[in-house]
Amino acid sequence: MTTVHPLATPYSAPARPDLTGGRRVGVLLSHGFTGQPASMRPWGEYLAERGYAVELPRLPGHGTTWQELNTLRWEDWYAEVTSALDKLVAENDAVVVGGLSMGGALVLRLAEDRPEIAGVVVVNPAVASKRLDVKLLPVLKHLVGSFPGIANDIKKEGVEEHGYTKTPLKAIHSFMQAWPTIIADLPKVTAPLLYFRSTEDHVVDEASQPLITAGVSSRDVTVVPLENSFHVATLDNDADQIFAGSAEFIARVTAT
Repeated sequence: MTTVHPLATPYSAPARPDLTGGRRVGVLLSHGFTGQPASMRPWGEYLAERGYAVELPRLPGHGTTWQELNTLRWEDWYAEVTSALDKLVAENDAVVVGGLSMGGALVLRLAEDRPEIAGVVVVNPAVASKRLDVKLLPVLKHLVGSFPGIANDIKKEGVEEHGYTKTPLKAIHSFMQAWPTIIADLPKVTAPLLYFRSTEDHVVDEASQPLITAGVSSRDVTVVPLENSFHVATLDNDADQIFAGSAEFIARVTAT
């Protein structure tokens, strides 16, 4: 039996319509590749305190071992966020989705497939890369199991993401194989988009932002630079800016 890290527990909170103008509003949050719900929980708790129903699932293979993650694929992670979205849609009047890194790619894919989504919030999402070793993954994944980890790219001292110390290659290649479809279907995204982007990010390079902001059909796109955070900005110096900005965005796009 696989042991799940204590900080990998999914987070869920019920709607409090008395705080949200009488409407039940849900928010789905997704953590990133090799991370776990702990990287998003402060954000989820902030939104829950303001009356939003929150679902923060643990993506399969995360919060256990990198070896287990290497047996899982994009379809497994997408099925998990789809299930969480279905729950929120069934129980609420409106739903917004948000994600960090690969979580950003997952919620963009949801927005492509599910036009009922009222808004999308992404933090340093990944749908492309300029790294040359990415092109070698189809071969490398059969030769070596992992690369060094990508966790803990955080500027704030003393903060721990609790992600894996290794990057499983078969799993991340599966994620990257989803990129062309996500990019091709970006015109299907008509919901308002709030895009938080760290000005210094050592995990996700600048290739994704222009593809996403130019690719979506939505005319309501806001890009917010994060000047004092690295990749895991939800735990970094600009976390409060993400939390407050997303709460204002959610209130606006779900208003009757």
